[in-house]
Amino acid sequence: MNKGLLLCSSFLIYIMPAPKSHLRKHNPQIALAETLDKKFYNSIELLELSKEKLFAPSWQFVGDASVIVGENNLIPFTLLSGFLNEPLLLSKSENQELTCLSNVCTHRGNILITEPCKADKIRCRYHGRLFDCTGKFQSMPEFKEVKNFPEKSDSLHKIKLHQWMNLLFVSLTGKWKAKDMFTPMKKYLSFLEGRPLRHFASLSRDYEIDAHWALYCENYLEGFHIPYVHPGLNKLIDYGSYTTQTFKYAVLQTGFAKENALAFNLPEGHPDFGKKVAAYYFFLFPNLMLNFYPWGLSVNIVRPLSLNKTVINYLTYVFEETQAEAALMLDSVEMEDEEVVLQVQRGIRSRFYQHGRYSVTREQGVHHFHQLISSNLT
Repeated sequence: MNKGLLLCSSFLIYIMPAPKSHLRKHNPQIALAETLDKKFYNSIELLELSKEKLFAPSWQFVGDASVIVGENNLIPFTLLSGFLNEPLLLSKSENQELTCLSNVCTHRGNILITEPCKADKIRCRYHGRLFDCTGKFQSMPEFKEVKNFPEKSDSLHKIKLHQWMNLLFVSLTGKWKAKDMFTPMKKYLSFLEGRPLRHFASLSRDYEIDAHWALYCENYLEGFHIPYVHPGLNKLIDYGSYTTQTFKYAVLQTGFAKENALAFNLPEGHPDFGKKVAAYYFFLFPNLMLNFYPWGLSVNIVRPLSLNKTVINYLTYVFEETQAEAALMLDSVEMEDEEVVLQVQRGIRSRFYQHGRYSVTREQGVHHFHQLISSNLT
């Protein structure tokens, strides 16, 4: 008999079998914990589940405020194209209020804005429904006879928007509070506030890798591999003093500069005042990397496309154009990372590998990442 079927009172009832791709509970003690079972990286069901459980509540980088300071005040975009595929709209009203809205008409689901444009209203080109630039419903032709209309749901859904410096972030559900994401970053980087970050398009690019998205994040979340994988970076960063801190939904790795390497000029009162910090590597769960250097910022957005294919959007921002050359080293570091991630992708398919253990002193970030995945998917 099929275990998913049960005969009861002459009726055939289907009982959904328990999912086969569930994750085991993750041990919060790193010295006792095991890494994620390889089924996580090989399960389409868990990849689909992660859309709503890991990515929808997260805060995603959508660009800098300069995208909407020009003549256009309506900027459409797709959040995590190829994965979440959520149509959104950045809108600036006449009083300069910046809003993120659903870009889907509340009447029949038509996409409202397809190209950046300037307008004082948002009108659907399908049936003429009208909204103001904050998403509030205004009018609708041929709807006089409709009862209990309009309702709150007839206005465009507002998406949670957070701005720090000139950087913009959105969360589809807002379930995870912005303060839990950004407060640790502001603690260490508030001294940069007021310095405009300029997008340097010629140093921004996309990298596609045939590997699971989480493997790329795991590689990022530890400096354990630096002496073995990154000889050039290892000449600049003091591996012995490399530190990792974990927060509710974030991880901070701090790389300290060797004697002649470029370092931040930290003000008095800063947690690292008197130290030579070469880089602050901030990770916002589950897929966003904000790497701050004395010359600027490298934003890395890890965007899943399928179970074994990922795109990493590299966006380079500089404080001054004369400092842009310092970002050139990032390309060689990326190639070194991709090579080892591809080898791990091959390895996790082996019948002889199930899971591993953690270095207590070097893999706190990976352990925290796995704990967040496990707790949100189980």
